[in-house]
Order: sequence, then structure tokens, then C-alpha cells
Amino acid sequence: MAFYHSARHREALSIGLIGVMIALPALLTACGQEFYIGFASRILIFALAASSLNLVLGFGGMFSLGHAAFFGIGAYAAAICLRSGITDALLVLPLAMAVAGLFALLVGALSLRTRGVYFIMITLAFGQMAYYLVVSARAWGGDDGLALVGRMTFAGFGLHGEAAFFHAVLACLGLSMLFLGRLAEARFGRVIQAIRENETRMEALGFPVFHYRLSCFVIGGALAGLAGALLANLTGLASPSLLQWTQSGTLLVMVIIGGVGYLYGGLLGALVLLCLEEVLAGFTVHWHIGLGLLLLTIVLYAPKGVAALFAKTHD
Repeated sequence: MAFYHSARHREALSIGLIGVMIALPALLTACGQEFYIGFASRILIFALAASSLNLVLGFGGMFSLGHAAFFGIGAYAAAICLRSGITDALLVLPLAMAVAGLFALLVGALSLRTRGVYFIMITLAFGQMAYYLVVSARAWGGDDGLALVGRMTFAGFGLHGEAAFFHAVLACLGLSMLFLGRLAEARFGRVIQAIRENETRMEALGFPVFHYRLSCFVIGGALAGLAGALLANLTGLASPSLLQWTQSGTLLVMVIIGGVGYLYGGLLGALVLLCLEEVLAGFTVHWHIGLGLLLLTIVLYAPKGVAALFAKTHD
């Protein structure tokens, strides 16, 4: 799998994409389509969440069906911070990442002792336990979720405007993608990819396989928590539905569509899936059928994902 390509090619593409995205709110406002600024923010947030799962699945070879738990925990952590009077993004976002990362550490420490379908089922079980815990917690709103009292601020500046919040989300996504790219080229990245390809050989060579896999799992969980905190600020609500296994399935579909093991696989998958939903829902209430057919076409004609169509080289 070609998770990453040359640093020069990747960074040039990143700069170009960021330049276009920075100008997007101004372009949408000029066209009288301010609504789509919030929609674009949602795409970027889910791109970050899908990329965090792609790190665990495509990079680390760990098929998790409980990834949405970290996503939802980040949302609830942000909501609790804001309701407690902690509003600065420089505090809220790291706290959300820390809480999600700690839960990922607990889940990973237990589930990574298993393999195959047992690992999948244990991560699913932990995710559902987190979901039912949140639903049963009346102090956190129960089934109704936990409403935010407002959006975060950044160094004293409000992020209430859609354009300002979009740029904050874009900055978080850009820094996260840069981090993931650097991580893959570091020693840690080379080792974890080698473990994915041949775990037994890496153990024989003396590498602490469990610790590497656990570290990868925790990083993915923390990034999912960051995405969840941003989504809660966008919608004004931390909902229990964010922790359901169906949400993990949605993130998995995004990764598969975009390309498992490609840096921009999560971003492209989120873009394709959410845009297809938005377009088809405008034509019919039965848009799920059309979406299913289009996704089937993508799987048949681009089995490695959309990102593979733009890749110059493959591993």
C-alpha cells in the first residue's frame, strides 16, 4: 500500500490545496452561498476523523469498529469544557485530544492483545459501552446530547463566524496532515509499516511490536477526538450518535472510498461521500439507493480508492 509518496510532491500538493481552501469562504460569500461554508467545515472535520482511522487501519493494519467512540468522546469533552467556562481553543482542543487518547490507550491496551475478528469485536464492544454510558448519563443530556453554550475562542478572538471557524478547522486539518506525513517518514513510521507487513519478523528482530501498535492506536484516537471537538463546536451539540458503531462504519466507508493507506484517502473519501449525499438528497428522498449505486461503481472501477487514481507510484 502506498500510504505516502515523496515529501516534495506531497508538500507541493498540500500548499496548493490549502491556498484554494483559504480563499473558499470569500468565494462562497461572493456567490451568495454562505450556507456552504458550514458544509465545507463539516467535510474538513470528517476528513480529519477519517484520516485518523486511516492511520490506524491503512498505516497500522488495525481494523477497528470502535473508532467513533474517540470521535464522540472528543465532542463531549469539548462540550463539558465550554459549559465549565473553558473556552480557549488552545485549552479545549488539547483536552479533548487527551481524553480521547486516554480512552484509546485503555481500549488498545486490552484489544491489541487479540488479532483478527476478535480485535474487531473487542473494539466494537468498547465503542458500544462508551455509547451506552453516554446515553445513560443524565448529567450529559442522555439521549438528547449535550448542548454547547457557544463556540470556542482563539487567543481572545471569537470563532462564531462561519468563515473564522472554517479557517480554524482548516488549520487543524492542515497541521494534522503535516504531522501524519512526517510521522510516516520517521523511524516510528517505518517500523509500524513493517509491523503491518510482517509482525512475526519484526518481533524476531527484537522490536516491541505491542508498544508500537498501541502508540499508533492512541495517536489515531487522539486525532479522532480533535475532530469530534471541532464537530461539536460546528453543530453546537455533542450527540450520542457520534459514538455509535454506525458512525465507525461511515468513517470506514470514507476511508475505503478515498483509499486505504493513502495520506489523502480520508480527505477524498469524506469529500466524495458527503458531497454525494448533499447532491442526491436534493433530488429524491430515496437518495440512499443512488448513493449505494455510485459507491458500488467506485469500488468496482477504483478498488484501491479515489486517491489511487491520482497516485503516480504505488508500493
